[in-house]
Amino acid sequence: MFKNIISKVRGLLYKMGLIKGIKKITQHKNIIADDEFYDRMNIWHVLYKGYYEEWHKVKYHTIESGEQTRRMHTLNMPKVLSEEMAKLIFNEKCEINISDGGLKEKIDKVLKDNKFYHQFQRYLEYMFALGGMAIKVYADENDKICIGFVSADCFIPIRQNNSDIQEGLFVNQSKKAMNGKNIYYTLLEWHTWENGDYVISNELYKSEMCGEIGYKTSLAELYPSLAETVTIKDIKRPLFIYSKPNVANNFDTQSPLGISIYANCLDTIKALDVAFDSFMREFKLGKKRIIVPQSAVKTVIDPITGSPRRYFDANDEVYEALNFEMDSTAKNIQDISVELRVEEHISAIQAFLDILSMQVGFSAGTFTFDGKGVKTATEVISENSKTFRTMTSHESLVEEAIRDLVRAIVDVAALYKIFTVTEDFEVNVDFDDSIIEDTEAVAKRAMLELNSGIIDKVIYYQRVYKYTKEQAVDLVAEIEARSPPPDEGDFIPGGDGDE
Repeated sequence: MFKNIISKVRGLLYKMGLIKGIKKITQHKNIIADDEFYDRMNIWHVLYKGYYEEWHKVKYHTIESGEQTRRMHTLNMPKVLSEEMAKLIFNEKCEINISDGGLKEKIDKVLKDNKFYHQFQRYLEYMFALGGMAIKVYADENDKICIGFVSADCFIPIRQNNSDIQEGLFVNQSKKAMNGKNIYYTLLEWHTWENGDYVISNELYKSEMCGEIGYKTSLAELYPSLAETVTIKDIKRPLFIYSKPNVANNFDTQSPLGISIYANCLDTIKALDVAFDSFMREFKLGKKRIIVPQSAVKTVIDPITGSPRRYFDANDEVYEALNFEMDSTAKNIQDISVELRVEEHISAIQAFLDILSMQVGFSAGTFTFDGKGVKTATEVISENSKTFRTMTSHESLVEEAIRDLVRAIVDVAALYKIFTVTEDFEVNVDFDDSIIEDTEAVAKRAMLELNSGIIDKVIYYQRVYKYTKEQAVDLVAEIEARSPPPDEGDFIPGGDGDE
């Protein structure tokens, strides 16, 4: 649906002269993703949802009914991969540290009011599946700071500066029942720069066809309190943040958009689904079958007793009746059951899982198939493993996005005078590393290094408690201020005095 909308919106952009095709390398600042890229994104999306008709609609023939179709069994690994990567990167145990304590309390309240930790992890999963997401910050009519999330298929970049997207368009479609039929509304929210001012423009389109933009209508028809244009002065950064996986876009090297983490392993995903479908079908097609003569399943009347009798139960699906006569020795009754190839299928599926893990960035053995389903390894991930390196690679861009989000919240707060802030602060994200490292072992090692003089107390608190440098310095100063110096006669562990 959104692929058609994106295509229609791009047509409007060209007509309005706001974007243009790239004819020369010098026009790269007007980059916009082409239809082919959004076609790929649509494939990533339907695979994430679990059904791609081109793969999963299987045709087969039967003797009696001819050509039939069925839905292929699938492990839905795109969903599994995206979910697992999102859980590795971010969860509710992660903490956003800000050097300014007062500002941290205000930011924490904004995040809590917007259920940020729950929403961010969910959209992080969408980001890994579709190749990106956008986050916008705004203030509602009650001067409450709001955070909105948009998946990659509902966002169009308009202009970029180096690797940062400076202008963008948000596409949102809603449905409303009117006079017994559905009316589809498409809201286009433009974020652009004009003469140094940040301009947010809103347009509403109306259609009776799903996936079509239709004609322009009044905003008051659906959003009575929404202004057509808002001009914001004295800000330097966009009020939206675009984030993507730390994977190079090998489909369009000039595009600022990211790609799905499984974009380059579609062949493996397809082979995996074919193998799993064969495994599931093995039990149905390989069920026990016995060939018996057709006359043996017919009802005959016993000439002596006059009662009906049958040699075999015709309702039992284990029997296959063929048109031949049964001799007295019953040699024509044959068991044609085949041996199930369970272990062969499990080995093949596991091989494809290991290949897929390698392609996405997980260590081999991360996913295992035991014949019942896919299981994920839960043991501690070593720091030299591929999973750890991939995770830290993605964390760098996620942390950058969170820093930009905090700055956008600060800009909106200052703009609408919601709370006073300063620009002099540092943001640090404490990702939950409990699944990667033994936190107790890290604390013991840091203590040994502190006692040996290899590190000081500031580094110790940074390493063990994930404090920012300013927080660690303040804590050390506070502890030293309330701790009186030891007397000369007191024993100091590790000192040179006599015991």
